[in-house]
Amino acid sequence: MHLVKPLWLNHPGELKDFEVYSCHVSPDGSRLVTAAGDGYVRIWSTEAVLNSNRPDYTKPKQLAAISHHSGTIHTVRFSSNGKYLASGADDKIVCVYTLDPNAPSHVAFGSNEAPPVENWRVLRRLIGHDNDVQDLGWSYDSSILISVGLDSKVVIWSGHTFEKLKTLSNHQSHVKGITFDPANKYFATSSDDRTIKIYRFTSPPPNATPQDQAGNFVLEHTITGPFTTSPLTTYFRRSSWSPDGAHIAAPNATNGPVSSVAIIPRGTWDGDINLIGHEGPTEVCAFSPRMFHRDPPNATNTDANGNSLQGSVTVVACAGQDKTLSIWNTSYARPFIITQELAMKSISDLAWSPDGEGLYVSSLDGGIMLLVFEPGELGYPASLQENEKSLSKFGAGRRIGIVEGTDALLLEESSKAGELKGVQGRMGALMGDSGAVAAPITNGSNGTLPALTNGATPAQPQAPPEPPADQRVEKLKQRVTVTKDGKKRIAPMLVSSSSGIGASSLPQTQLVSATTTAGGRSDDPHNILDISKPYDGFPKGGLTSLLIGNKRKFAEIEGDEDRQVQRRLEASVRAGGAAIVMNSENGLVPPAAAGSKANDFEISRVLRPAIVSPSLSVSQVRLAVPKLRSVIVRTMDGSEPPKANAGDSARADNEDTVILEARNATGPSRTGRPQDHDPTRLACTKKGQSLWQDFLPKAVLLVTGNTNFFAAACEDGSIYAWTPAGRRTLSALVMDAQPVIMDCRGWWLLCLSAVGMCYVWNLETMSSPHPPISLAPALDIAAHSQGPHLTRSPGIVFARLNSEGRIIVAMSNGEGYTYSPKMYVWQRISEPWWAVGSQYWNATDSSVGNIKSSTDKSPSKEKDDQVSIENVSAGIIPMLERNTTNQFLLQGRAFYLQRLIKALISSEGYETFEASVSVAHLENRVAAALTLGAREEFKIYLSMYVKRIGAEGMKGKIEELLRSLHSGYLMEEDNDESEEKAEDDTLCGWKKLDLLKEAVLILGKFRDLQRITVPYARLLDVISERPDGDQAMITEM
Repeated sequence: MHLVKPLWLNHPGELKDFEVYSCHVSPDGSRLVTAAGDGYVRIWSTEAVLNSNRPDYTKPKQLAAISHHSGTIHTVRFSSNGKYLASGADDKIVCVYTLDPNAPSHVAFGSNEAPPVENWRVLRRLIGHDNDVQDLGWSYDSSILISVGLDSKVVIWSGHTFEKLKTLSNHQSHVKGITFDPANKYFATSSDDRTIKIYRFTSPPPNATPQDQAGNFVLEHTITGPFTTSPLTTYFRRSSWSPDGAHIAAPNATNGPVSSVAIIPRGTWDGDINLIGHEGPTEVCAFSPRMFHRDPPNATNTDANGNSLQGSVTVVACAGQDKTLSIWNTSYARPFIITQELAMKSISDLAWSPDGEGLYVSSLDGGIMLLVFEPGELGYPASLQENEKSLSKFGAGRRIGIVEGTDALLLEESSKAGELKGVQGRMGALMGDSGAVAAPITNGSNGTLPALTNGATPAQPQAPPEPPADQRVEKLKQRVTVTKDGKKRIAPMLVSSSSGIGASSLPQTQLVSATTTAGGRSDDPHNILDISKPYDGFPKGGLTSLLIGNKRKFAEIEGDEDRQVQRRLEASVRAGGAAIVMNSENGLVPPAAAGSKANDFEISRVLRPAIVSPSLSVSQVRLAVPKLRSVIVRTMDGSEPPKANAGDSARADNEDTVILEARNATGPSRTGRPQDHDPTRLACTKKGQSLWQDFLPKAVLLVTGNTNFFAAACEDGSIYAWTPAGRRTLSALVMDAQPVIMDCRGWWLLCLSAVGMCYVWNLETMSSPHPPISLAPALDIAAHSQGPHLTRSPGIVFARLNSEGRIIVAMSNGEGYTYSPKMYVWQRISEPWWAVGSQYWNATDSSVGNIKSSTDKSPSKEKDDQVSIENVSAGIIPMLERNTTNQFLLQGRAFYLQRLIKALISSEGYETFEASVSVAHLENRVAAALTLGAREEFKIYLSMYVKRIGAEGMKGKIEELLRSLHSGYLMEEDNDESEEKAEDDTLCGWKKLDLLKEAVLILGKFRDLQRITVPYARLLDVISERPDGDQAMITEM
């Protein structure tokens, strides 16, 4: 073993070297990165360190010095793919750097640093901690970055977009270490609460969002045994996972009164093995990334394929506050290397080179050194296949799998291309990158100007024409003044007062033409002053009334010569308030003395309760009947009818709206008998002009209508319908009780009676999809779900139709139902069980998110309840789920159910509970969309379902789903059945082959499923073309 400690390998200070808190080696072994108290991340050439004893070595030693933190940097880590470098400091920020191939920028003015050789720039600054960041860790596939700190938080960031995916707050004290399982199944965090917590996770995809990862990163086990008396004086608790995935080496453990390093076996997590020998608490452990054999490979210990027959061992290095470095392997019970007094202060970090035979050590005395081991001193390195073979026992590589061939690679590329394009589009829109994209700059070129010959001038880009200079400004620029001593000077001019020079950052006033504001004013805050219209900020009376005041005197009231009313009103007002009075022609008067204004629209008032049917007394279901009102108004387009006290602008907005008004009789009987009341008047108006009117003998309770028809439901249970022109197309429809709810959609009309019967008619075909059906099953089962204790009975929040004529009913207990006309049964679409147990509650697929400009004037895609893909949240199923959230979660009814689910997740035998409920929720959504005929919702939920079962590796469900979508495409077709198959080749309005192609593309990135998906991809010609569509690729020989 050789110890290499170059004098230049440090973080220099004015009086002494700064403490070095962390070091790490890049995956290719060419760079060493260190972090210290000077706030610099320094990157060194490992080749220069190894050749530091050669005077003739002239290559650069320090490659870069990066200073983007405002405090001490505690940790630096290269990503496993070598693409990124991350650092964490006591300024609570994590910085992610990437190597820019362009030439490095010059050194900052006044800096003593050497010019950088490599250009490392900050890619992201991640803000998520409330205190110092103590340690960082990258997963072995670089899909996630995890930071831990003194705020007791474990923050998980996406390794692709660096979006915060989740924050774990399970620890009760400072978290000082993080290590990852090489099999990419677990990670472990070490804390001053004297525990190590093991979390299970699945690598998230590149387009992962916090909503997608709600059920990921689950606490698997908490280890407390070896740390019950561990001291809290260590700066770090940096654990390490063995390269074969079988053990964790955890520092700062104790075995009785003695400091030790705990070896925690995978699976049992018991921690009964201890490495004893250090005199003080240990702070860092590091397993060598390679496994070793005791003997060199030869013909006796290798098989015919060159695979070793020897048992492999792992090597671990430990160090801490006793300034001693010990190196152990699994062949010996004692350390085979001990170096005492290796540093003057505590050893802070250890980093192995990728070949496993070099160990970098950093300490708080500012020293950075390298221990180089002779060949065979640690053992003989095993091949990397040995690592993979050991990790395969724990499931490593099952998600990645073996590529099945070129077809599988093309399918995987096609699958990932769409995801990455969606992520880049969303991130670009959020970052404002909607403009033109600059052409990429190749390495070695500055990308700005072509090569110039002698005497040639570079071609400048066409600049926009500048406005002509103001002559007054030019004169100001040349203004000459005479100083006290008689010298002439040109007076300086403020930058802010010159046109075109140094534009102010304050909001600028702009002129807006009247045409841009004619479409209605927005209440959003803005900084544009519209001066195309008169300014109306003054009170009535203009500037004079603002300065002098326009307070009026009280009017003289008859019989009140002493003005007692005025004094009483003034005395009743609080200090600083104003009396409640009204302005009249003669002055201010009390409200009672002012006459009421006549309104264009009469305010609807309750006349009396409706007369109910005798059948309600014996009915199983009894619903509340609306009271009889004086006026009922409904618009043709479903917009809000004009209010009684609406202003001129509101009336102007409703000028083109067709309004149906039902006016029930309010006056006394004209014959003297109470039963001989006036008929109900129905008037259809537009722009104040009557289009048609009709009369009904019975009082009207409900009115509905759209562009196809108007309908009115009367007190006696009869329903009348009219065309938009006022023509009656059918005789009165008579129900068994009074109407309670009435709704229309397209040509469909729905009416619920007081005894719970649901009627649905198609007024275009004069037919009904099914006989009247009772709400009793839905209401009874809803009442039963309330439990044996006394609660209020569930009611109906709303009932409506969709464009297919399906009945949608939402209950006050959070459940949502629809009636299936094909199966003649009620089906439950939404329920509180999904709200508490599913990870997909109130979430849609992130790939359907679409950011649009507010100035986009494209026509709305929502028509007849068919929602567009950009607005899937407007669909029936999300509406019912929002009702469940409002009625169940937000009203506190989910407390005990949430408590039960939380207890189940951590119980034995329920490890897959949350994943199973989430998959079942997605299956329920797909089935509900199919039942409702919701075309866009069906496709979105099917794609979410395919992604989830693909990520879970449910091969049985995937194979069955693909087989159901291909409709016999892989089997021999019979000519006699071709017509029948042609009728069944669509599903919810989509071609099954299109759905199959999309499902295969989604599943193409999962290599362990490619044995299933590649045959479908070949037959669907998914892999015969490149994903960018540039050139076809021949896949057949």
